Amino acid sequence: MPSFEEELIRMIRKQPSDLYILPHDRYYQLSLSIKGTLFPFKQVTRDYGQRFISYLKYCANMAVSEHRRPQLGAFKFTYAHQKINLRLSSVGDYQGRESLVIRFIYPLNDIRFNFLVPHQWEILQKYRQQRGLILFAGPMGAGKTTTMYQLARQLLPKQIVLTIEDPVEIDHPGFIQLQVNELAGMDYESLLKLGLRHRPDVFIIGEIRDSQTAAMSVQAALSGHLVLGTIHARNAYGVVSRLQQLGIDSYYLQQVLTAVSYQRLIPLVNGEQAILCDLLNRHQFSDLLSGTKKGGMSNEWSKALQQAVENGEITENTARQYQQG
Repeated sequence: MPSFEEELIRMIRKQPSDLYILPHDRYYQLSLSIKGTLFPFKQVTRDYGQRFISYLKYCANMAVSEHRRPQLGAFKFTYAHQKINLRLSSVGDYQGRESLVIRFIYPLNDIRFNFLVPHQWEILQKYRQQRGLILFAGPMGAGKTTTMYQLARQLLPKQIVLTIEDPVEIDHPGFIQLQVNELAGMDYESLLKLGLRHRPDVFIIGEIRDSQTAAMSVQAALSGHLVLGTIHARNAYGVVSRLQQLGIDSYYLQQVLTAVSYQRLIPLVNGEQAILCDLLNRHQFSDLLSGTKKGGMSNEWSKALQQAVENGEITENTARQYQQG
């Protein structure tokens, strides 16, 4: 039986995004999420699974003896001269059986960055030059943070980039990276106020989740900063509606909102993944605000999926699966 460290290395070699250690009646199931698909890795005995969980919790400075209450933890693991950040979440079920999930966060240089429609990356770079507020929407694991980091790092070292995240997902030595800690009074709003005094050129906001953060993000964009952030919405047009729900007036939206990108990671026939964006610019927002556009996915999204099918990059089934975003 390999050591726990060797077990972890075997998993990391497969470049998973997540590890699930889940209890069953007689065993623990170890599964890896790789490129959006969950694969069984191995079954282990109950004893081995519990000891593996205890080892990982110990590494993350979690309470090893606590098996029921939810816990969060993190630690860094070095493999092939690269530091990988591991975010841990554990909880016990009603029978007291503990489960653990780990998110693997790789260095930015190790993350593959590929667009299904290559010129969409060029468009995003042009939007970046206009400054203002650029927002990214899409489900968890869609590559939003990676896209923002790639856009911002091209501005180094001539510009200062400050990130505010909960938690920090990618370690980048060139950025000033702040992490939300609400127990210490360091929420998004207070860190944004602090960030403005640091006078960065670029803000990366991990998530615009409330009216205060939305207002501060708009204020930062109005004062001449480039602000990149994520927000929950089911499509690109939904971002505008979400900002209105958070109390941002239509006038300010037209002033500061440079672009919106709703994105997904699309599985390719070669086993890789590629980012597909539904991009909206300031002129298209005006159509939505005036009531001439009702939302949903754009025609360009459907065309891009169909073109990828014709190019042999994705299957017909994949195109249907992602048709509505």
